[in-house]
Amino acid sequence: MTNDEPTNILVVDDLPEKLLVYRTVLEGLGQNLITARSGEEALRAVLQRDFAVILLDVQMPGMSGLETASLIRQRKRSAHTPIIFLTAFADEMRAAEGYAQGAVDYITTPIVPGILQAKVRVFADLYRMSQQVKRQAEERVVLAEERMKREAAEEANRRLTFLARVGAVFGQSLDPEVAARDVVRLPLPDLADLAALVPLVPLGRYFLGRLGIDGPVVEVGSGGVQLDEDLLATANRLLAGEPEISEPGSAVVIPLRAGGRVFASLVLSRRSSGRTFTQADRTVAESFASRAAIALENARLYQEVQYADRQKNEFLSMLAHELRNPLAPIRNATMVLGQLGSDPVRVQWAHGVIDRQLTHLIRLVDDLLDVSRITLGKIRLEIAPVNLEAVVSHAVESVRPLLDQFHHSLEVSLPDTPVRVNGDKARLTQVFTNLLNNAAKYTEPGGRVWISVGTEADIATIRIRDTGIGISAELLPTVFDLFTQANRSLDRSQGGLGVGLTLVRRLVEMHGGSVEANSPGPGQGSSFTVRFPVLGRPIESRNSTHVAPKVLPNGPRKRILVVDDNHDGAESLAEMLGLLGNDVAIAHDGIEAICKAEEYRPEIVLMDVGMPRLNGLDATRRIREQPWGRSMMIIALTGWGQDADRALSKEAGCDGHLVKPVNMTELEQFLRKPG
Repeated sequence: MTNDEPTNILVVDDLPEKLLVYRTVLEGLGQNLITARSGEEALRAVLQRDFAVILLDVQMPGMSGLETASLIRQRKRSAHTPIIFLTAFADEMRAAEGYAQGAVDYITTPIVPGILQAKVRVFADLYRMSQQVKRQAEERVVLAEERMKREAAEEANRRLTFLARVGAVFGQSLDPEVAARDVVRLPLPDLADLAALVPLVPLGRYFLGRLGIDGPVVEVGSGGVQLDEDLLATANRLLAGEPEISEPGSAVVIPLRAGGRVFASLVLSRRSSGRTFTQADRTVAESFASRAAIALENARLYQEVQYADRQKNEFLSMLAHELRNPLAPIRNATMVLGQLGSDPVRVQWAHGVIDRQLTHLIRLVDDLLDVSRITLGKIRLEIAPVNLEAVVSHAVESVRPLLDQFHHSLEVSLPDTPVRVNGDKARLTQVFTNLLNNAAKYTEPGGRVWISVGTEADIATIRIRDTGIGISAELLPTVFDLFTQANRSLDRSQGGLGVGLTLVRRLVEMHGGSVEANSPGPGQGSSFTVRFPVLGRPIESRNSTHVAPKVLPNGPRKRILVVDDNHDGAESLAEMLGLLGNDVAIAHDGIEAICKAEEYRPEIVLMDVGMPRLNGLDATRRIREQPWGRSMMIIALTGWGQDADRALSKEAGCDGHLVKPVNMTELEQFLRKPG
């Protein structure tokens, strides 16, 4: 309301002539004059609009002026509206009663126009001024609310912009160190004056971000973080798994989690600037910490994937190399046989080369299969009391040719009294054979190897030491991991697939034992210590090996059908069986096998599984459907040797399952069975 804007004036009197007089007197004030002829009309007018002042006749028929004033005062909106009573009886009693009903003044009639105009003008001006003050106050409130909303919106936008920038930066790199640097750099200075990333690993690398002269400065180091002692203590408590109890203040410490575990603590401090964290700031800090944890975990996983991919590629290269090593002399030997096959000395030499290299190839494949079976839990130990002296002796005997080849000296130290453990003798022998083989391969010619057996309390301890090339500190923690190998420059023809030590650890753990590797460093040798519970602490057999049968002499002459789509494989096996005194026929696919079986009526069928036209399992089923084929012994001969493969061949009707290359001892067992 402006200063010249008219106000509402209510005049209440039951006499029309008086109302006319009041209107005539007050028109010169330029206000809105509203008249009412009763208390009821006055109340209706008060309900409809606000008034600067009310001129109210005291004496009115029906509802008096005093009663009307009382009702006007009871309404909240009009409780403070000024009321001037108009009366011809201005005695003290009536005046006191009027003031009690909220009157601000009395004017006796007949009125003096100037006095009435002056008093009404004062109340009109006061009303106009109060309305202006009220409006200004409301405007200030509106402005304050708008400013607060704008500031809140700007703050929210600033935080969203900050978090969006954080997300964009975190998505630019999957390098763990770059991600860690970003974690302590990005909060400065918007969120903190100092930021620190405290890792879980003791003495691990920490990252500290602080405000420098030219902007954020990131420091990387190991050991204690340059933080206030209370903040560092809180960070370590969170890393230890204690519940978070810090409240927003001049600093916050937030745990970073991945996979349900805390792997680092994020410290954000504002102490240098004297700022404090509000609850909203804490919410932003937690959102930032969540994004930081995801970025660091993604970087770690990506690094692991890269490492695994690198290991895979290195392993495939190593596998190709290791397979070519024995294949080359085998091929050379066959070429010599082709040129000088009639020379007995040359034939004997070629036979030795081929046999040794095939043994090496079979061992490579067996190592891979053993790792796979152990990983899948498909190997069970045949647990029995075992004398470690006998186990070590067998392992030494197995590795002796390799030790002699490199002219190593071996020192064996055994206790005066036998040390017995519960275990699988064959698998324990494999453990120490692998460790001795490892020592022999990676020790320079003429080196020394030691193996000792002893006890510590109720623990059997076996140590294998060598003067070999040693193990670097970087490789030592992962030496038992699958496909891990050092850079072996020493006689790589004696290398392996990097699964030997993995087999050692898993077999030892299956026996309830432990194995550890130690080395002073490259060129300073290495040692492996294996520990088992001594006899008297039985362990449960969890994982199965089959005892190899003894070699049986040649049996009676048999009619045998060899089925294999590999012509060389079929013909070489047929030749071998013929040299043992058997009659042999050959087929090269499933259809031909059925026809040949019906025509030849063999006693034994050696059936390859994977073949064109009709696979070996379906061919077996069709042969079994024929009356003449029900009594034949059918043996699956395949490169697949898992339990599931054996179950499939048995379900198809096979009487046995042999894995290529065929073990002649196992084959001769089938040949000795009565037809």
